[in-house]
Amino acid sequence: MKYLKYLPAVAAVILGLLFVMSGVVVLFNLMGAPPPPEDTPAAHFFAAFHPTGYLTFVKICELVGGILVAIPKTRNLGLLVLGPIIVNILAFHGFVMDGEGLFSPPVVLVSALALYLLWSGRQQFARLLR
Repeated sequence: MKYLKYLPAVAAVILGLLFVMSGVVVLFNLMGAPPPPEDTPAAHFFAAFHPTGYLTFVKICELVGGILVAIPKTRNLGLLVLGPIIVNILAFHGFVMDGEGLFSPPVVLVSALALYLLWSGRQQFARLLR
C-alpha cells in the first residue's frame, strides 16, 4: 500500500499531459481537427469560437494549467486554472454534442482525474473558504 501515496502525482501528470498536449496541438496547428457536421450546434459553437481568438486564449490557459497541475507545488493553482475549462468541457458535451455526450471516455477521464485531485487536495482548498 506504499504506492498509494504516489497516486495523486500520477493522476496530476496524466491530467497535466492531457491538457498540455491538447493546447500544443491546437496552438501549433500540429493536427487539423475534422470540422463538425454543417448546421449543427457544434458547428455554430465553433463558428463563434474560432474567429474571435477565444479558442487561442482557452488553449493557452490549458497549456499553463496543465503545466501547473503536473508540478506538485503548483498543483492546486493549476486546478483553479483548469476548473472553468473542465466545466466548459462538461457543458459542451452535455448540451451541444450528440452521441456519447458526458459519457465519452475522454470526458470521463478528465473529470475523474480532476475530481480525484480535488479530493486529495481538499485540505488545502478548505483553507480558501476559511
